[in-house]
Amino acid sequence: MNIPWLDWAKEIQAISQAGLSYGENGYDLERYEALRKISVEMMSYFTDTPIDKVTDLFASEQGYQTPKVDIRAVILQDNKLLLVKERADGAWALPGGWADIGLTPSEVAVKETYEEAGYEVKPVRLLAVLDKKKHAHPPSANHVYKMFILCELAGGKAHEEAGLETTGVGFFGENELPPLSVERNTLEQLQRMFELARGTVSEVLLD
Repeated sequence: MNIPWLDWAKEIQAISQAGLSYGENGYDLERYEALRKISVEMMSYFTDTPIDKVTDLFASEQGYQTPKVDIRAVILQDNKLLLVKERADGAWALPGGWADIGLTPSEVAVKETYEEAGYEVKPVRLLAVLDKKKHAHPPSANHVYKMFILCELAGGKAHEEAGLETTGVGFFGENELPPLSVERNTLEQLQRMFELARGTVSEVLLD
């Protein structure tokens, strides 16, 4: 979803963060700080969110700003896709979450699947790397790359009790998908994951 003011605010924030991290001239640093303040005020105004909360979530990092990475595990069993029910919105998503420092993408997929669903899995191959802004997700203050990794079941069993982030686990066929957590994955994306996971060609979907 393309929202011009959101793209502008994120670009201004990225420029100001890089300038504050690498600038040396005191006058320039003041200008970069002013740019950061403008980006925070834009985000606060258009989202009706308090300035301090926007600052914590949107403008508190240091160094050169880069996209965040969201990793999702794609697991098929009997042509049904493993999904978990998100506590945050009561809708369903592929197991996954933000990439962790010190772990490879495959290791994150394995960890998140076990923590959220209870299953042990083995990574097989990368299915897709998607730019969140090019898909039908709700607007986001972060620029996010989404990685989808095909995994095979290797053991474990579905959690019987709700976890910290999820409240349900299930396998769903392509024509019986439950309400989806579109913040995390869209219907179009899951339909493509069915296609890619079943394919014999090691195609990787980009952007």
